[in-house]
Amino acid sequence: MTVHYYFARKFVWIFLGICTVFFVLTVLVDMMEQLRRYDVEEIGFDRILGLTLLRTPESIYQLMPLIVILATIALFINLSRSSELVVVRAAGRSGIVSVLSPTVASLLIGLLSISMLNPIVAATSVQYETQSDLLRSGGGSALSLSDEGIWLRQGGDAGQAVIHAGSTNSDASVFLDITIITYSPENGPKKRIEADSAQLVDGGWKLKNVRTWPLNVGINEGGEPSREETVTFPSSLTADRIRERFGNPSSISVWKLPTFIAELTDAGFSARRHQVWLQMELAQPLFLMAMVLVASAFTMRHTRFGNTGIAVLISVLIGFSLHFIRNFAQILGENGQIPVMLAAWAPPFASILLALGLLLHMEDG
Repeated sequence: MTVHYYFARKFVWIFLGICTVFFVLTVLVDMMEQLRRYDVEEIGFDRILGLTLLRTPESIYQLMPLIVILATIALFINLSRSSELVVVRAAGRSGIVSVLSPTVASLLIGLLSISMLNPIVAATSVQYETQSDLLRSGGGSALSLSDEGIWLRQGGDAGQAVIHAGSTNSDASVFLDITIITYSPENGPKKRIEADSAQLVDGGWKLKNVRTWPLNVGINEGGEPSREETVTFPSSLTADRIRERFGNPSSISVWKLPTFIAELTDAGFSARRHQVWLQMELAQPLFLMAMVLVASAFTMRHTRFGNTGIAVLISVLIGFSLHFIRNFAQILGENGQIPVMLAAWAPPFASILLALGLLLHMEDG
């Protein structure tokens, strides 16, 4: 048991060290991108640094499988060079038993990442998008989803407008039960517009069966509204922008995702992409375990045997190949080509079985 604790502790420390290195590199690279995108003299370096730090957690989270496989490679190469692995094997421990503690440690890292790091990544991603929109267009629009339906906010030279829709179609081009409250830049609410349906067209909303109430001071809202068959209400929103905002599951915490999927389905959107993402996140710990097994199969050998560089290269290439297959299965699941559970859980299980086969062949075969 002491040896297991020793291996697990070394693996965790190496993992944290590699995370630190990748964090620093990601901050530097992304800072260059932010400096290229925004004028530092206009918004200030502190704002640039804030945007960089908001974006970094998502980058580190996406690199988690690579970090795990590199940590495993570094662990067993270090143990081989110090002959600690030779001593452990001389004591009667097989390769499968030796790799058990790093595998369990990777499982715990995966569980912590989806339970703690995932909400942080979701929150920082949303904040980054908000700050980016504010710097690019002054924060002209916002979208949200609740039990009451879909809420949208848009802005322009004529003022702000809050839009509520009861439901929409799957491609977010037609909205039903529309209510629009317009606000003038200085005098508050201006008018209330209700329509049976609204279709997003170039440059605005095409409203049908429209009723309009003025909201100016001194005018009774309960009076008879003005009615029109069709009205075009100017808007900077597009269907692609709405789908992009609602269709990005990485900006939602894994704890809130089941509720959001239910709300998305009730609103009329397709929630398949979010369902696949949720299952992929839940399967992440198993995939990290597979990365440990793959890396250990090629690096649990004494360095005097040579070809260490080739073994490291092969393990990294296999890890990248498994990651590519996992992403390809995710795309198939999102497009409805294969079931959601198969797209999310088949690649990790298949990767573990492949890695165990390689480990048994390389060590005990």
